Amino acid sequence: MVSQINAGDTAWILVCCSLVLLMTPALALFYGGMVRRKNLLSTLTLSYIFMALIGVQWVLYGYSLAFGTDINGLIGGLNYLGFLGVDALPNGEYSKTIPHGLFAAFQMMFAVITPALITGAFVERVKFKSFLLFSLLWATLVYDPLCHWVWGQGGWLKQMGVLDFAGGTVVHISAGFSALAFALVIGPRKGFGKCPMEPSNIPLTVMGAGLLWVGWFGFNAGSALAANGVAVNALLTTNTSAATAGLVWMLLSWLDGRPSTLGIATGMVVGLAAVTPASGYVTPLAAMVIGAVAAPLSYYAMRFRDRRKLDETLDVWACHGISSTWGMIAAGLFSTVAVNSDGANGLFYGNPGQLSIQILAVIVTIVFCFGTTYILAKLLSWSVGLRVTAMEEEVGLDISSHGERSYS
Repeated sequence: MVSQINAGDTAWILVCCSLVLLMTPALALFYGGMVRRKNLLSTLTLSYIFMALIGVQWVLYGYSLAFGTDINGLIGGLNYLGFLGVDALPNGEYSKTIPHGLFAAFQMMFAVITPALITGAFVERVKFKSFLLFSLLWATLVYDPLCHWVWGQGGWLKQMGVLDFAGGTVVHISAGFSALAFALVIGPRKGFGKCPMEPSNIPLTVMGAGLLWVGWFGFNAGSALAANGVAVNALLTTNTSAATAGLVWMLLSWLDGRPSTLGIATGMVVGLAAVTPASGYVTPLAAMVIGAVAAPLSYYAMRFRDRRKLDETLDVWACHGISSTWGMIAAGLFSTVAVNSDGANGLFYGNPGQLSIQILAVIVTIVFCFGTTYILAKLLSWSVGLRVTAMEEEVGLDISSHGERSYS
């Protein structure tokens, strides 16, 4: 079949592209409200800057490494450097009914928010210049190759048949376990476990969570790359998992005392992250199970992290890494070709082999992302240094790094 532009699909993905971009400032608000007042602007900046940094990197070479002509299943070639050949015509491999340039732009928004997720691990103590260098290296050495493995034509995990509809491995597991590795290297904040470090603005976090939920419709439903039934199903499963996880998290926090507003918002985000890899392959009822299981997994992972006295500050590992690990496994259990004929049946639909593929993809992603990030962080720690000085940390990064205050 000859590829040609479909106006409805193009309009839908244009909207989704905008929705996914919205998620990065939404994440900035979500994270910003959870840090201390003296670090609010710094935390916003750590997320927001990726719209500029990766917005340039993706056009120059990131897209080419992720989606260029395959090299041994490991990386894309350099045929799309500077968006050469990425134009208004459809690309038969990736965008049969939308312009190639729109597909590349949509994927850019994923590349923007993924490293922004990691920042929750090291807020309130990271050097801004070291952070920028790490982020550029991580996007190039971790995100782009992993993206090619899973979504690029010829990528070895794609060839194996892994199901990852919108970024369980590429976005959430990679960010979650990279955050854990970075936190182990940079060490805890000054006074961690001894001084109160309460959130400065929970309403800001709640607003960020709400905007993330809206943006996630573009994230997951847009990954159908068409205005069709798969997109509708992805939207429904996304909403159902988030709603279920939010309710379960509320009950868990109620059992431990009172239903926390911050906890409910966190539970909703956990449900969104969990269903991401499965959203285009499972039914809404399966999504309800995914959200219901994701909430306690992440909730008790946070408790475990706390007991281990590890300052992975905003629980990226528990909220994204753990929940999407479950989401990838759930795709191997609940996926069905009745929802998406381009997918595969999972274990509960007579195909146990799919579960094995999903588990392999999870293990490979964790080892690759954790290991590479740990090495990168160690090298930067030994060379340019990762942390601000004790005095700068005491004053707060808003003043010491950016020369501004969030409030007069």
